[in-house]
Amino acid sequence: MINQRGLLDLLQPLLDPIQEGVIVTNRHGHVLIHNRAVRQLFGLAEESAPLVLSRLGQYNLRAALIRAGLREASGDGDYCEAKVQFDAEIRVESAPRWLRINSSLVSLPGQGPQLRMIVLRDITAERRLSAVIQASDSLDFVARDPDMIRLVERLDLVAGSDAAVLLQGESGTGKTELARRLHHRSQRADKPFIEVNCGSIPASLIETELFGHVKGAFTGAYKDRVGRFKAADGGTLFLDEIGELPRELQPKLLRVLQDGGYEPVGSDRTVQANVRVVSASNRDLRGLVDQGEFRADLYYRIAVVKLQVPPLRNRPGDIPLVLEGILKRLEMRGYPGALTISREAFNSYMNYPWPGNVRELANAVEHSVICAVDGQIIPESLPDCMRDYCAARRGPEPSAVQPDIAERTRIAQALRQASGNKTLAAQILGIDRSTLWRWMQRLQMD
Repeated sequence: MINQRGLLDLLQPLLDPIQEGVIVTNRHGHVLIHNRAVRQLFGLAEESAPLVLSRLGQYNLRAALIRAGLREASGDGDYCEAKVQFDAEIRVESAPRWLRINSSLVSLPGQGPQLRMIVLRDITAERRLSAVIQASDSLDFVARDPDMIRLVERLDLVAGSDAAVLLQGESGTGKTELARRLHHRSQRADKPFIEVNCGSIPASLIETELFGHVKGAFTGAYKDRVGRFKAADGGTLFLDEIGELPRELQPKLLRVLQDGGYEPVGSDRTVQANVRVVSASNRDLRGLVDQGEFRADLYYRIAVVKLQVPPLRNRPGDIPLVLEGILKRLEMRGYPGALTISREAFNSYMNYPWPGNVRELANAVEHSVICAVDGQIIPESLPDCMRDYCAARRGPEPSAVQPDIAERTRIAQALRQASGNKTLAAQILGIDRSTLWRWMQRLQMD
């Protein structure tokens, strides 16, 4: 009969071609055999098997398995749990690497105690992709502006309820990301989050898009379609640009919000959907109600909680934070990292009014990174619209008109008159808020 060592030696040629790392240990956690992929994962030499086993020991896989849920028997130290899976971070040549570790007990034919097989899969790329997605989702929530901080706090507070939320604000301010944040912090986080842009769907199709249709309801309806409300059942339906919803469809939406029932196009059967509706619009819905373009009863139904998202130009203090987040996200996408920004270019970012808000800022930064010179973003790296605007607005710095001490006193007096409100203080001084921010930065005023 072949002994255990002989059987393991026979397994070696079968394990080496496997892309995942495979380790077999005895009941005490001592490594008996491993394949080529293990050495590659840990950055170890191909020819030095003893060194491989020694180096594997420093990662203390047995202790990691125990921490993940295995228990040691009080007598001989056997593993008691049969299977376990967990993720672990290691460092290979000072670089982080994430492994997904699956472990289970195996029995060799005709042998004694069971052995443990550990399978290691490199999930570093998956982790990095997840980090990119998370960075994208959270990009617009780095804030030091009091208004934005209060908005996010209110959003998180109402997330736990099922109240309908209306997000109003200019295009590019991050309404979609706020809606996603609301869903992820709600009790529906494990259910679907479905997005519908009401302004991008033709009026003739939006009813079937939202409520679905039955086969034969109209020409081209070759099969049943459930629609977005049913797809979001149990979760959240985000209706972006709801102000573009046709007037004749608004009563049907109101009914769904009231009792959860609707009929698909071409059907007389009522369908129920348990959906939380979050809406957004860059138009003044209250004004549309006054003009008769939007139903008042629907407006009050979708605006149980109404949140106004401030434009980026009204929170210039957030621009450096958002700028840093965009640069990190671009680096994760493969753009050059460790770029610097010249003082002149940074002032242009601070002074530009950003009509497209964070979306426009992200595009401008990507343009600037592509056009950077010798690892630095300079004024010539900026998009033409920014350069033209800043050139037209450029004027003498306040220090050229009067000494810093006098200017500091004038700004301090305006801030006292405005009770610390920078927008009002800027109006008192007869300048833009972004200009006030730039002056305060130059004068090192908090």
